[in-house]
Amino acid sequence: MTDQPWLKFYDKGVPATLKPYPNVPLFKFLEDSAAKYPDKVAIHFKPSHQGFAKSALTYRELNDLSDRMAAALADLGVKKGDRVAIFMPNIPQFIITFYGILKAGGVVVASNPAYTEPELEHQLTDSDAVALVCMSRFYGTVQKVLPKTQIKTVIVANIKDYMSPLLGLLFGLAKEKKSGDKVTLLPGHLKFKDVLAKYTAAQRPKVTVTADDKALFQYSGGTTGVPKAAVALHRNLLANSVQIRAWIADCQEGKEVMLTAIPLFHVYGMVVGMLAAVQMAASIVVVPNPRDLPSVVDAIDTYKPTLFPGVPRMYNSINNYPDIGQHDLKSIRACISGSAPLLLDIKQKFETLTHGHLVEGFGMSEAPTATHCNPMLGLNKDGSIGLPMPDVEARIISLDDEVTPLPQGEIGELVVRGPQVMFGYHADPVGTQNVLRKDPDDPNGAPWLYTGDIARMDVDGYFYIVDRKKELIIVGGFKVWPRDIEEVLKQHPKVLKVAAAGVPDPARGDEVVKAWVVLNPGQTATEDELKKFCEDKLVSYKRPRYIEFRDDLPETMVGKVLRRELVAQEKARLAKKK
Repeated sequence: MTDQPWLKFYDKGVPATLKPYPNVPLFKFLEDSAAKYPDKVAIHFKPSHQGFAKSALTYRELNDLSDRMAAALADLGVKKGDRVAIFMPNIPQFIITFYGILKAGGVVVASNPAYTEPELEHQLTDSDAVALVCMSRFYGTVQKVLPKTQIKTVIVANIKDYMSPLLGLLFGLAKEKKSGDKVTLLPGHLKFKDVLAKYTAAQRPKVTVTADDKALFQYSGGTTGVPKAAVALHRNLLANSVQIRAWIADCQEGKEVMLTAIPLFHVYGMVVGMLAAVQMAASIVVVPNPRDLPSVVDAIDTYKPTLFPGVPRMYNSINNYPDIGQHDLKSIRACISGSAPLLLDIKQKFETLTHGHLVEGFGMSEAPTATHCNPMLGLNKDGSIGLPMPDVEARIISLDDEVTPLPQGEIGELVVRGPQVMFGYHADPVGTQNVLRKDPDDPNGAPWLYTGDIARMDVDGYFYIVDRKKELIIVGGFKVWPRDIEEVLKQHPKVLKVAAAGVPDPARGDEVVKAWVVLNPGQTATEDELKKFCEDKLVSYKRPRYIEFRDDLPETMVGKVLRRELVAQEKARLAKKK
């Protein structure tokens, strides 16, 4: 696209292009930050709000520990191109392991530690992962799925490994067993700190890793609803971290503090909260549980973050936190909200509390992670996902022929291309061809990524998501496919028919799952009964928050449930309550 009206709305200091991007592996940014700022804190970790001494790792230490992890993985048999899974929340071991895998030439498979056994098993088997690093609290799930996978190496980290000595001691005495962190390892499984103590940074394998090597398998619903791995090269992740840093035009290298409460296993947290932070040599404040609001607020009080990426639900929760006015949030200067629409009320309240800027962005696992964002300092338009980032081209394509670019104001499918767009889906050439398509008029150009989102662009180049081409649900930034919920509920012996969809939840500021259920004749059931049935079959954010029992469901003439009609009815019901 030659006409890019959005460029004139970029903040001062944000360039139209960032080319040429560094032609280096992703971990080079960590090495550079460690060389320039060896004694600067890279990771702050204080997983409680009880006033204990701070726990921290410097950039020198983080680089050294990731070198040791690379040495360990190589000695344990991990070769270039092998997939290694991380099954941990936001703790220092996640970041150490992530960079260690890349330095060993491996490929990261980041898994949600709240996954149930079938969900974890799918990712491990589909990716052909050969090793796994997990937190001890989730070791039980790992043990149950291992026999069904190709995993040869298991390394287990304890949350207290990088706590300050006093806090670690007290945690071990008071909480470790009760919280499920104290475990007995099976023969052959290894402790994280023992593994790193066995190796030195000098033993890091001499493997050649380039910008064109695979770095990440990020599981996504794609466009079909079947979880698949979006494969990102080192250069894709590196480019997006460079773009994000550039978008924060007043970013000060070596001086920022990044509050990373959004999960690192999610591509948004990984790229914004970790990779961009390391590139700008920021101190990363990791919070293991983003729903633990006292810890999030305490982290703000303690570390005075300047940057705070998040999701609308998190900002809304802080807005409504008891006595939030008694906490000083004014260190927060810039926040990018992603994964769900940012309501104007949430934005305005949060900006009033912080005096900072909260802007909405847009991205996806297939373009890890951001493609659009509203200007940090300039014009923000209500309901808009903002402007394409530097070097991102964006179009609205006809829904009829899926080729013709549409003029400004018309509605069609959003397609993008840029240096962060994925390599393709793992072991799925058909799926890759469906979403990465060449322009017939530009056969030698890079392919366009078909996002599956229905959108429009206004005269100024601001983009707006109108609907989803597929009936994907976004819960707290996580993708949920209706059929996942439907297939589980259909297993219940009392259920005849079921439909699931995303519905707005005004109290939470984003979307939640609702299920509509028709019971078998003569049967009765309660919401709690069906929710309980889902507990060991679905990760928490996939479970229906609301269940409505009905005599029948709206269907087409061929028996397809009209989910959109159910959602429309729910929205109408909510509108009447206002």
